[in-house]
Amino acid sequence: MSCYRTLNKISKNHFLILRRFLRTNVISNPHIKVSEEVQDAIECKKPVVALESTIITHGMPYPKNVVCAVQVEGVVRKQGAIPATIAIIRGKIHVGLSETDINMLGDTSSSKPIKTSRRDLAYVISNEMSGGTTVCGTILVADQVGIPVFATGGIGGVHRGADKTFDVSADLIELGKSGIAVISSGVKSILDIPKTLEYLETQGVFVGTFGDSNEFPAFYSRKSGSKSPYIVQSAKKAAQIIKSSMDMDLKSGMLFAVPIPEKYALSYETMNEVIEQALKSMDPHMEGKQVTPYLLSQVAKLTSGKSLESSIL
Repeated sequence: MSCYRTLNKISKNHFLILRRFLRTNVISNPHIKVSEEVQDAIECKKPVVALESTIITHGMPYPKNVVCAVQVEGVVRKQGAIPATIAIIRGKIHVGLSETDINMLGDTSSSKPIKTSRRDLAYVISNEMSGGTTVCGTILVADQVGIPVFATGGIGGVHRGADKTFDVSADLIELGKSGIAVISSGVKSILDIPKTLEYLETQGVFVGTFGDSNEFPAFYSRKSGSKSPYIVQSAKKAAQIIKSSMDMDLKSGMLFAVPIPEKYALSYETMNEVIEQALKSMDPHMEGKQVTPYLLSQVAKLTSGKSLESSIL
């Protein structure tokens, strides 16, 4: 009782200091640093949304990339959740970034970040480098620290011409072995969407379009010519699907494809023509991490920046 009475007299600030001292980290991995805000949210069962960082390091020019990243975090906060942008800073994985961190990463001329997927993590960490986590890398870390929801623009997939190049994004593999719910505007338009959907089925990943259409969206466009396996008509229904997956301990991901709003959407037919032009301009020897950034930059040029504006808005 005397202990209780003593604690009862401690001011709120002292209690917070004591709590911080006594609590344990949400993960004991020495390579991962979770921000206090994100750790508090996870411990208190508050909603947390994981965010990737390649949009900062490889998706847009500086300082537009920094502005976009801060705006995205603001949108998450406005909806009542805590944003947890994941990135690697000087060999340490950070879950939850400050604006200073975001700005440092965004100035790529000095941060020299590596596009970091699962296969790159050990190398980037051991060499104390900085990196932007891909969809794959972000899913992996979010799963480890216990963040079940991840929002991104568009996931990777099976590349066009993969029958010759075998270029299949690690995003799909990671989705197949984690319990993370990914919310995106579908698959990047530059990819082979029918084959990507087939591959997701093979990996046991739930795929559903959010809304009342069974059309699977294609990032910049509301349609792709491919049908979505399921329709998810409300946020409540999406939450029920996520909970059921957790209850069953399925350990496979879920992809909720949210079509881009009509006023920001670009024509599917027009985008297909643009992507074909971008593919024709690509060096046939280009491979690996170079392919997606090149194609996205070419698409931006060919659409006079409209594709970039569409992806931001």
